[in-house]
Order: sequence, then C-alpha cells, then structure tokens
Amino acid sequence: MSISTKRTKIVATVGPSSNTKEMLLQFAVAGVNVMRLNFSHGTHEDHLKVINHIREINKEFNFNISILQDLQGPKIRVGMMKDNGQPIETGQDLIITTEECEGTSEKVSTVYQNFAKDVKVGEKVLMDDGRIQLLVKAIDGKEVLTEVLVGGLLKSRKGINLPDTNISEPALTHKDLIDLEFGLEQNVDIIALSFVRNASDVEFLRTKIQEAGRTCRIISKIERPEALVHIDKIIKSSDAIMVARGDLAIETNAAEVPLVQKSIIKKCHQMARPVVVATQMLESMVKSPIATRAETNDVANAVMDGADGVMLSEESAAGQFPLDAVKTMADICRTVELSAQYEYDRDHEVAKDSAHFMAKEVVRTGTILASSIGAKAIIGNTTSGFTATNISRYRPKAKIFIFTNDKSVSTQLNLIWGVQPFLLPKTFSTLRGLHEHEEKTLLNEGVLEVGDSVVHVSSFPMDGVHRTNMLKCATIEENK
Repeated sequence: MSISTKRTKIVATVGPSSNTKEMLLQFAVAGVNVMRLNFSHGTHEDHLKVINHIREINKEFNFNISILQDLQGPKIRVGMMKDNGQPIETGQDLIITTEECEGTSEKVSTVYQNFAKDVKVGEKVLMDDGRIQLLVKAIDGKEVLTEVLVGGLLKSRKGINLPDTNISEPALTHKDLIDLEFGLEQNVDIIALSFVRNASDVEFLRTKIQEAGRTCRIISKIERPEALVHIDKIIKSSDAIMVARGDLAIETNAAEVPLVQKSIIKKCHQMARPVVVATQMLESMVKSPIATRAETNDVANAVMDGADGVMLSEESAAGQFPLDAVKTMADICRTVELSAQYEYDRDHEVAKDSAHFMAKEVVRTGTILASSIGAKAIIGNTTSGFTATNISRYRPKAKIFIFTNDKSVSTQLNLIWGVQPFLLPKTFSTLRGLHEHEEKTLLNEGVLEVGDSVVHVSSFPMDGVHRTNMLKCATIEENK
C-alpha cells in the first residue's frame, strides 16, 4: 500500500494531456488520490480506456486511486456560429432561438429547448463565462429578444448561464442518464452531480444508483445561486460537496465566492461531509511550468480553511505541464500542513439531538484523547465510512488509518482529509483479533514504530453502521 505524506486530497481531471497509463501512474506517485473523468467531453470508449488504466495501476503498483465520474448536467450552450465566431456589439439587439440555425451577429441558436419557456423579461443572460452579457427584452414563441449589455466575439458551443432564471430541466439530463448507466456498469467510485439545485436532485440520483444495485458516493457540485439557498439540506443529503467556483462565480457576484467557499467548508465540517475546492486553482499552469503567487495563495488558503481536497481541471486534463501542476499542488498542501499555522485538533460540539449522537460523541472523545496523549495514530474500522468522516472532521494531528472489509468503501474513502484506507483480508470475530491485525499491518508498513501510542475507535458488533461505541488506548509492541 502506498502511504501518503500529505493529508489534503488531490483530485486530478484526466484528459488528452494525461490519459496514458504512464502519466496516470506518475500522477499517482506524485500524490493524486482521485482521478476525475469529465463526461462533458470524450466518448465512453475514451473513458473506459482511462478506467482500465487506473484499475491496472491500482493492482500492479498497490495504489488505491478512486475514479470520479463527473456528469455534465443541464449545461446550456450556444449552437454553431458562422465562421466559428461572430462579433456581438454592445447596445445592439440579439435574438436567441431554440430552432437550429447558423449563428450570426443578429441571431444565434441554443441547444436548450426550454430556453424561451424558462427566461423572463428583465433577466440576465450570460455567455462565454460572463464575457458577453445580455438582458431579456421580449419573448415570442421560440425566440427571445435581448439587448447586449456587454459585447464580444461569440464562438460556437460557448456556455450560457442564467443567474436569474429557475431552469426547468432536471439535474439529470437524458445524456446524464446514459452516462450514469455506463459509469455504474464500470463501478465508478464517486459520481459528481452538476448544477444541483436542491436536495431532491441528490435524492433522485441516489435512487438511480440504488436501483442499479450500486453504492457509489455522490458529490454535489455547488454552482448555482439556488443551491446556496438550500445548501444545508444539500450537504446533509450528499456524501461530499464540491465548491465549483467557475459557474458559481458567473451566476453570483464573483467577489462573494471566497466568502461562500469558506462558509461551505465550515458547514461541511459541522456536518462531517468532505468538501473539495475546484476551478482555476493553478490555471496559469495550463501554459506555464510554474504557478503564480496568487494561485499558490489560493490553494494554500483552501487547505488552511480545512478543505478535504483541492482539484485540478484543465491544468491536468489539457495543459502543457500536467505533472508539474500535480507536483506543485501536492507541495503546497504538504507545506501548509507542516506549518505551525495549520490548525489541527479542531473541535466541533455534537448536538444532542443530532442523528447517531452517541456514536459521534465517541468519535469526538477519541480525537480529544488522541491529542491529549500525543497519539501517533487514530485507528478505526468502518463498514460505511461513518467513522472515517467523523474522525476527519476534527482534523486530528494524529494520522488516521481506517480499515474496512469492503473494497468499494476503501476506495471511496479517498475524498476524506487525512484518511489512509486499508482493506481487511477477512471479517474478525473479536475486537482483539482486529486490533492486533491493524497494529501489525501498520507496523509492517513502516508508518508506526514500536512504542508509539495509538487510539482505536471501533464498533462492536463490527458489522453495524453508525454505531461507533468503543475507544481503546494502546502502545505498539513488537510483532510476535
């Protein structure tokens, strides 16, 4: 098993710059924990090749890399433009139609068929990541008349954002359902749900996963203002959260995004949900071998705030220096985590009326105990991931080693800060036998030494969920 020296997890998007087995292996060695497959691009055949490469790397080199399928969601785009791009002037009128046509400076099409039904007079329409801004003036059947507030060169297939509009299309589009079926057939570990609006979007996806007989995790991408209104319920219904700052900055006030990011991270800690910060973290490294000072600060601040993971998008998928980007991000994470300014052993009081209060309080006590005795590690066992997420939320200085007999759970734990998962070879009938195996394994791996203090956080009977009920202090002894 490859033991990571950093606590913050790295999610790397795979694309043309990184889809070979050789590069993916280098990603794993450099510190990537989760490989993201963006289903807005590529074919199922393309993604299958990457999935097979990752599985081969895990098997041949004893890694535990997770596979994340990122569904496109109801992404609204401009249709094809004449000469692949037309100038749109500030102050002019522009018609947007749902009928297919070659776009000109006066009239463009959109692939979103409910566009004219959803928008209302007075609402803003943003194109090309907000570079072109329009205001709806009138609606006539399939055509929407807009005034151009800010013009620019509009190219084919550029994105459209509707920050003021309640979009009627479901979070899972027809394309998403086809992609989801493929992902579930391939046993992906994590599914990212784009443009989540409320908890019912998450619950609908979970139902689809359960109907297929799978147990993969759901990470909800926070990208729309509507999601911020329902953020508490979305976090509660999700397995993890992604702060997707790209579309979020377009659809809200960009100046508010850093505050939103900090708020969501704090809420996720309180609810014991992993949270990943994404988009443009090392954007300049698409074309440069080094990051800007601002980007370095951005990644460092996300780590300082307590993000479970940080993500690379175009940098690792289509950039000129994908491996350098991964190494830079890993170096920033390690540097921050080793600094005296990083806040370990954070406390979060457990509400007495919260679900599974007793189990959560046992975990909390275990982290306090580990800090008090200077334990080298907290060792837990889990069947669902409950113990792992609840230990991690306190950001203990002690290392977190989690054992499970479920291979899928072992891989899914890769999103959680500080957690190093291990797969149990069998089900143990006694806690003594389990603890002896865990201690022996960690001693053999070289991550613990004879004389180290550890805290065991366990549940008995061991096949239950959400019932962590036992703490034990131990000193590592020589293998007998």
